[in-house]
Amino acid sequence: MKFRTLSRHFRESFKNIGRNGWMTFASVSAVTVTLTLVGVFLVLMMNLNHIAGNVENDVEVRAHIDNAANENDIKAIGKKITEMDGIESVVFSPKDEELTNLIDDLGDNGDAFKPFEQDNPLRDVYIIKTKSPQDVIKVAKKVEDFDYIQSVKYGQGYVEKLFSFVNIARNIGIVLIVGLLFTAMFLISNTIKITIVARRKEIEIMRLVGATNTFIRWPFFLEGLWLGILGSIVPIGLVSVLYYNLYKYAQPQITFKFVELLPASPFIYQVSAILIVIGAVIGIWGSLMSVRKFLKV
Repeated sequence: MKFRTLSRHFRESFKNIGRNGWMTFASVSAVTVTLTLVGVFLVLMMNLNHIAGNVENDVEVRAHIDNAANENDIKAIGKKITEMDGIESVVFSPKDEELTNLIDDLGDNGDAFKPFEQDNPLRDVYIIKTKSPQDVIKVAKKVEDFDYIQSVKYGQGYVEKLFSFVNIARNIGIVLIVGLLFTAMFLISNTIKITIVARRKEIEIMRLVGATNTFIRWPFFLEGLWLGILGSIVPIGLVSVLYYNLYKYAQPQITFKFVELLPASPFIYQVSAILIVIGAVIGIWGSLMSVRKFLKV
């Protein structure tokens, strides 16, 4: 395409946006409303996914070693665990260290366990982290069958429910966001269709004088692009300001270990880029789908 032709399409797209003021406002408003909802759900889902990932990654297998095992047996168990598939790390925690950690974790109440320092009832432990959180249950069941393993703990019952909840939440989030995107496409398509219907004579005249379908589509393609980008400005500003303040004031108040919001920077910029791209895509798609019916031979 020649530069002169391309610049003509750009000029026409800007003129048409200004000429059809109310229709432009309606199209931008449709994109703005839907992208605001998409932005809110996107922020919620990305943070939920982040929190769920933190919880999943903290899941570990604790293999308690029988007191009958000697030093060689303990080393053999560690070597066997390390050689298993899907293992990220294996850390040996002697029973004295386990007791010290227990006392520290309980704070003032931990003093009740200090008398056991002379006759420690706890057991040596191998703390196992898997590369994938989903492998925790499989690894735990295998380690449980090893010689000299007294018991294996990984949050049985709780872990299964956790993974199930995380998967359901992620799937619901994906469905909601996809549903909102299709709603946005439907709204922008119908709004732009009204604009194009009002200009059908212009399209027919262009075709009669020999204009190709590609030549006719280009201004509408660019109009959809500008409308989508314009419609993303308010959602970006709104979501950015709200999330920045939420992170600034809410994060310091959160005391739960796993509940950590994504840092405002670069998260806000990532969401902004996503919203601009989504706005541009649905604007272009809506324009092209609407003008297509008038270009059929």
